[in-house]
Amino acid sequence: MPELPASVRVALWVTHAWSGGTTLTDAIERALPDVDHTEGLVEQVRVWRDLGEAALLVALPGPGDLGGLPRCGPVATDAAVLAGEAIFVPGLGGMLVPSMSTFGSEGAQGLRIDWVEHDCDPVPPHRIEALEPSQLERHLRRQLLASIDELDRIGGTPWADDLSRDLVDDRLGADWSLPAALPQRARKVIGLAGTIAVAVEVGLGASGAVTAAHDATRTAALRRLARSCEQSLADATNAACAQMAGWVPIR
Repeated sequence: MPELPASVRVALWVTHAWSGGTTLTDAIERALPDVDHTEGLVEQVRVWRDLGEAALLVALPGPGDLGGLPRCGPVATDAAVLAGEAIFVPGLGGMLVPSMSTFGSEGAQGLRIDWVEHDCDPVPPHRIEALEPSQLERHLRRQLLASIDELDRIGGTPWADDLSRDLVDDRLGADWSLPAALPQRARKVIGLAGTIAVAVEVGLGASGAVTAAHDATRTAALRRLARSCEQSLADATNAACAQMAGWVPIR
């Protein structure tokens, strides 16, 4: 995950715009600077805002793990799991799932995201209001320490070569192009989850002097850590959006 998922960036920037922090056009441009064309996003976001929604939320589902995804039909569920991400509004119920593709000639291709609308159930506000960034950070750090211990027991070195370490170090302290108004505790969790996710991706690509059996076990451990990062990232994003929308005080 060289960058935060598109849905995370859109949820944060659109909620920031809805709270009066910027215009919607600027928010989409800031959220998706790497995307050359979007379809189906701006129009639906405007409709949701006109109907009274104040926060745009995110889900990062995975195979066998639908935590955070609003209740929806099988087609919507399959689409969100396949994409690994979705944005939704909690009051009315409604979800957009991104579908990414490229266009243009070889050597001059652009990135396109089509946002496909799906129905989903509303989400009770208390589920979002209960998310506490400081608790999310403690949970993520515990998961990281547990994963480090597990990797030590497995053996091998997931971040063996100097280039891998340099790639991870380059992202440490990065602001991930987040809105300036983002609450600091949530920003910290989002940055931590993003940095660990980059480290996991680097680790999955590192050779490490291990046997094939060790490599498979290590890969499974890294993927579990990646899943914890995704869950923490979605929860921290939603906590931040709830705070920017004024549902809960900034803590």
